[in-house]
Amino acid sequence: MGKNIVIITGASSGIGQEFALQLDALLYRTDEIWLVARRKERMKELSKLLNIPAKIIPMDVTGDGEMQAFAKLLESEKPRIRLLVNCAGFGYMGRFDELGIGEQTAMLRVNCEALTAMTWYCIPYMERNSRVIQLASSAAFLPQKKFAVYAATKSYVLSFSMALREELRRKGIWVTAVCPGPVETEFFDIAEKYGSTLAVKKLTMVPADRVVRQALRAARDKKAVSVCSLPIKCFHVLSKALPHAWILWIMNGMYGLEKK
Repeated sequence: MGKNIVIITGASSGIGQEFALQLDALLYRTDEIWLVARRKERMKELSKLLNIPAKIIPMDVTGDGEMQAFAKLLESEKPRIRLLVNCAGFGYMGRFDELGIGEQTAMLRVNCEALTAMTWYCIPYMERNSRVIQLASSAAFLPQKKFAVYAATKSYVLSFSMALREELRRKGIWVTAVCPGPVETEFFDIAEKYGSTLAVKKLTMVPADRVVRQALRAARDKKAVSVCSLPIKCFHVLSKALPHAWILWIMNGMYGLEKK
């Protein structure tokens, strides 16, 4: 095995960028942080802020050829992956039958397929006490009207993470799913291209640094799920305690009130 590394996907902005900044201040015995995203220039700017050397890997995580090239890079360098942080992802709001099918299947490819592939390629290079952090969402807790595909993809991430955690337990590799509510990032610049979220949801918005700080504590403590902020923790409990049909009915009423 070669260098001790951390891999962060979606590293060019938002939560992925924040993970890089916070990990840079926390880690020791780490030789490199591998930054993975499409926007090379942004990762170059980020790398200038880091003390730990950064390997910039500009790639589209949905490209089969690019993922295979990444797998070959792992094979050639044989690193020890101390931590994999899968942050690459995006969502669109709006009615399923009114959004373009290409944009919606792209959510499946990035949020589910790419995350799954990246995890599969990285696990052979992880040892006891390594960590995997998968960025899910509070949208994973129940179906979401006008966010149908995105919520379904994040439900997949949460379920996959919980199952993978149990499979890797004997190897001492710990998986944490991060399930924040709305976060102050560029996410909504894309998400609200065709529709808008409920105003009440934006009242629960938190800064990215808070989400990342709590996620890193949860991963350190080997927790299965990290949920940031009291309102979202309450939502998590309600999603388990109440039938989803009841919660969806309440949300329907809230959409109706906002139209008036």
